[in-house]
Amino acid sequence: MKPRTGTNAHQATDTGAERWTWPGHHSLRLRLLVATLAALALALLLAGVLLSGLFRTHVLRQFEATLTQQLDQLTAQLDIDPAGQPVIDARALSDPRWQKPYSGLYWQLDRVSPDGQTRSGVLRSRSLWDSSLALGADALADGAVHAHEGTGPQGAALLMLERTVGLGEPAEARWRLIVAADTQDSLRAVAEFRGVLTASLAVLGALLVLAALAQVAVGLAPLRALQTALGRVREGQEARLNGQFPAEVQPLIDDFNGVLDRNAEVVARARTQAGNLAHAIKTPLAVLGQAAAQSLQQARPDHTLALLVQEQVATARRQVDWHLARSRAAAAHRLPGQRTAVAPVAEGLVRVMQRVYAARALDMDSTDLPEALAFAGETQDLQDMLGNLLDNACKWARSAVRVSASDAAGVLNLCVEDDGPGIDDTARTTALARGTRLDETVPGSGLGLAIVDELAQLYGGQLRLGTSALGGLRAELRLPAAKA
Repeated sequence: MKPRTGTNAHQATDTGAERWTWPGHHSLRLRLLVATLAALALALLLAGVLLSGLFRTHVLRQFEATLTQQLDQLTAQLDIDPAGQPVIDARALSDPRWQKPYSGLYWQLDRVSPDGQTRSGVLRSRSLWDSSLALGADALADGAVHAHEGTGPQGAALLMLERTVGLGEPAEARWRLIVAADTQDSLRAVAEFRGVLTASLAVLGALLVLAALAQVAVGLAPLRALQTALGRVREGQEARLNGQFPAEVQPLIDDFNGVLDRNAEVVARARTQAGNLAHAIKTPLAVLGQAAAQSLQQARPDHTLALLVQEQVATARRQVDWHLARSRAAAAHRLPGQRTAVAPVAEGLVRVMQRVYAARALDMDSTDLPEALAFAGETQDLQDMLGNLLDNACKWARSAVRVSASDAAGVLNLCVEDDGPGIDDTARTTALARGTRLDETVPGSGLGLAIVDELAQLYGGQLRLGTSALGGLRAELRLPAAKA
């Protein structure tokens, strides 16, 4: 069999390749800092190298210019005695270092052979003592000056200048004058300058780094303000982005607020249409319900038909309410700016249930609800969910119903408990199925808990059923919490 080749193999190779990305490539702050600091480091490095090189060149040029003056002075003192030998009056030389052994300033006079290839020392300064200056063969025109770097007495680094002159008889007699000086002091000055320059550039670099950090912090401050404003919108504290932003950012803010406004308009229009549809269906249902009620009140009514119509109308009305609530929640659960305080909604529903079930004299407790708790969603959706749980608890409670709430890690926990018979573990899943009734003797459509569960899931939450400390059912509703 031939090995498989082609597209699949190529795709496998491409899939296995991984791109390397540096850790901060998603951070604008790190990008700006890295780019700024890299530019600063490069600029300071180039400045250090350039300034150090310029200073060294300047010092050596000055050193060479001073040494050239010494060579000119030595050349002026060169003469030929009656015997035809060169003579230099050392006393006429102004610098006392010529007379001090190994002082760092030296001169030497060489005889140059007619072919220019060999040289022999004739005269030298006292400072050379028993040493001599060694230079290789170098063809020089008369009067021209050449500079060389070499080693002198005691291994010192020297800068040497040489000049060839023709003087005396015979006419072809030529002499080479050499002056040399120790470069140690000049090189030490260059090294000291480099140290001072390095320290200065380091201080300047630190100040520039602080300036870059301040610049990045100030420059990105509007983005932090934008992040805060987005957080307030996301947590439901505001419906639009509000605040003062720079001219470069304001167009983005205006466009985003425009999107929020259009989204709110679309949702409002969808709610209106859903409401209109619901009311359009409810009207004929209401007519049918009235007709069935009138039929039951007549002398010879068709009880079977009337009861059937009345039951189906009630079921259809509940289904309309259910789908209307579901569509409203689906349209609104991701909208920014949604915030509903829990305590007022719960206390209002408790008062309603106390009037509805007044004949049973239930003890309904909702006094421990923190005022700061808020639901990140619409008020009507919270009323539907909590109202269904309270209604279910009141139907089955013997004497007490308790409502409590708390939040942790951005999750709102609402608990409704009763002291009724409760629900077995095996029946709890069935109780959340839409249209399922565990007890046909109790009025209802079997939609209450199912509505709560589906609405909670639309908001990213859930409904959990358990056993209450009161002995009955504990319905725990988990929903997204709005930040204070």
